[in-house]
Amino acid sequence: MKTFLASAVALAVAGPACAQQISLKSVAEARLRYEHVRQDGLPDDDASALTARLRAGVTASNGPLTATVVGQGTLAMVDDYYDGLNGAATRPIVADPQNVALYLAQLQYKAKAVTLTAGRQRIALDDERFVGNVAFRDNAQTFDAVRAELSPAKGLKLDVAYAWSVRTIWGIDGAGARQQAVSGDNVFANLSWATPAGTLTGFAYLVDQDEAAAQGYRLSSQTYGARLAGARPLAKGVSLAWQLSYAKQADYRANPNDYSADYWLADATIDVKGWKLNAGYEVLGADGGTALTSFQTPLGTNFKFQGWADKFLTTPPNGVRDLYVGGGYGWKRLGPLSAVALAATWHRFVSDRLDQHYGDEWNLIASAKVRKTALSVRYARYDAKALATDTEKLWLQLDWTY
Repeated sequence: MKTFLASAVALAVAGPACAQQISLKSVAEARLRYEHVRQDGLPDDDASALTARLRAGVTASNGPLTATVVGQGTLAMVDDYYDGLNGAATRPIVADPQNVALYLAQLQYKAKAVTLTAGRQRIALDDERFVGNVAFRDNAQTFDAVRAELSPAKGLKLDVAYAWSVRTIWGIDGAGARQQAVSGDNVFANLSWATPAGTLTGFAYLVDQDEAAAQGYRLSSQTYGARLAGARPLAKGVSLAWQLSYAKQADYRANPNDYSADYWLADATIDVKGWKLNAGYEVLGADGGTALTSFQTPLGTNFKFQGWADKFLTTPPNGVRDLYVGGGYGWKRLGPLSAVALAATWHRFVSDRLDQHYGDEWNLIASAKVRKTALSVRYARYDAKALATDTEKLWLQLDWTY
């Protein structure tokens, strides 16, 4: 039935485009990254990973219809690390296992007020807190899905997707709790409206995971909420951006837990002639303190949130409150470099219940572009108090896009 649904969408939109000429466009991108981790509490507290990732494919267009196929491969050239599946688990984890996979295989119809997509695809909604591509990891996350994006009126957009399989970052060797793919009946629905105060979005995310090995169905959830995101110039060279979000989550389908938890986010960024100052407060609430009854985001791009040391990819039983402040400066051009930026962010993590101080974290980044190549250096330092152990991470990364 799932294959039939995808085929039906393709056939429905193919007819009007058949008479037009087909044009081809190549897809090529490469990444080289060195990641070093030092984490207290392990028999071997150091890990080093040098990985190379290559993606290549083609997009064929015929009027409003396009077909895209992209394959990818990840190679570990230095593999002194635990990748989550292979290697010694006595080392810190670097979640970039070697992999060869079909990354994208989609058919898309795009017109003025409608976009329909069927097949293996990227889905990244809003800030990717709840549904994202996990693009930082080499293998990323895609969805076998059908998706409809409709704009029935000016400023109004409806985005609905049904995904029957989540292709995880663990690749072809994925097994157990870290599977290659997790099947289920997932529904992602967004309705957004552009208002003078920003884009107001109501959302419903129904995550249904049918694999018992994936936490015994305990990541199946229903989440409903709203988000307001906007920006406004205040003066010449000065602008303000803001995000406000609230959501309520509960158990869904086969989840054996019975829980309810809240999510809150308030974030603001002021930009003054290249200088940026950001501050925010994010809460992933707890219920009764039982594992996996706090607010969970198993399909989100979690690396973007709550620090790059990845201590909160799974929300602790007592929830987490993240108070963060950051700043930086950017140059449009600096010699041969463009889009040059320096930034730093500090996080203070506490529990949502029982008032535990989990720890603090610093994140630093320097980034720039040279034509089609993006360069970045990142550093994260987590100072543990009541959760996990002291951890340092360093990344040197090069991304090239054709």
